[in-house]
Order: sequence, then structure tokens, then C-alpha cells
Amino acid sequence: MTRVALIAHDDKKPEMIDLAQEHEELLEQYDLIATGTTGKRLMEETDLEIERKESGPLGGDMMIGAEVAEGILDGIVFLRDPLRAQAHEPDISALLRICDVHDTALATNLASAEYLLKGLADRPVHQDE
Repeated sequence: MTRVALIAHDDKKPEMIDLAQEHEELLEQYDLIATGTTGKRLMEETDLEIERKESGPLGGDMMIGAEVAEGILDGIVFLRDPLRAQAHEPDISALLRICDVHDTALATNLASAEYLLKGLADRPVHQDE
């Protein structure tokens, strides 16, 4: 099953909820994980089942990065707030870098998030998945 991570900074959580509600039927087809607060909010606002990791500042970004490194994550929607400094910026940079190293699909805004979610649904499934 396709595994997708959902992460949103505080000011972007409403956008993530709107995205999830708009694409809930599609997201139901995925094995979803999220950082703590984002996952909690999504489960409160949708009927999606989501495996919650720690919140970003408490290591959730790094936990998701570990799944990228293990090759068990197919894509990440990370709605970042580009206008505010984040206390855990080194973790965010590491997550972005590990996605590049392992060629993992990463969307950081709504436009690219819709392409990522639809693109994962349209990709051919390999026998080993």
C-alpha cells in the first residue's frame, strides 16, 4: 500500500485540513502517517485513519525522515510556513535533504500537494508492493 506522510506547521494546519477534506476519498486509499498535532487535527476533522508520530519539534520530522531512509515512505506533503522561523529548523532541513537523497516525492505547498497525491494514485503498482 502507498504510504504518505502529512505534516503542517501551525499556520498551515487549516490548509492541510481543507486539503484532506477535499481529497478524503483519495487519501483513504493510502497508509497515512503524520506528525502529532497535524495527525490529531486531521483525525478530528475527517474520517481518515492516521498513524501519529511525535509532533515536529519533539522529533516527529526525524521519525518520518527515518521512514524515508528505510524506503518505506512513498511521499510527503509538508505544508511549511516559509515566513516564520521554526525552532526545529535543523530537523526540517534534514527531512528535506533525506527526501532528495532517497528520491522521495515531497510537496511543500497546496499546488504541489495535489499533484503528489494524484500522481501517487496514478502510478503503476509493482508486484513487490
